[in-house]
Amino acid sequence: MTRRLAAALVLLFPLLLSGCGYDFGVDQRGQKVASERLDNQWLVLNYWAEWCGPCRTEIPELNALAEQLKAQKVGVFGVNFDNVQGEDLKAASEKLGITFTVLAQDPADHFELPRSEALPVTYIIDNKGKVREQLLGEQTAAGVMAKLKALQAKN
Repeated sequence: MTRRLAAALVLLFPLLLSGCGYDFGVDQRGQKVASERLDNQWLVLNYWAEWCGPCRTEIPELNALAEQLKAQKVGVFGVNFDNVQGEDLKAASEKLGITFTVLAQDPADHFELPRSEALPVTYIIDNKGKVREQLLGEQTAAGVMAKLKALQAKN
């Protein structure tokens, strides 16, 4: 009997572990966002809203930053401040011209992000999941890149 139990545990253990990753939900296109896309890499996480003028201005900068960082282990992600979901999230992202991945599920709890009442707000999160910087207001690709490089150099 104990051999059967041991054999069953050997078979079940990997299945149980595979469910341990954090679920980042889907993106603005309805595609699943695997935890591997965010885990163990630096992240630039931007909160935006359609009604936010500075958000609209900085989105092209974040699109350019995401393109620049593709070859590095740094991901640029967005989160809609108003928690817009589904087709509404897709439409809002398209309307603003967002080309980087927008998470439908807010990862604030996962990364222990402080709630900001001002927009836009961008967080730089290190490869261990720790918030290293909170950037309030409109950002430029060059400014975020400089801050990111300085933080990575300290790491």
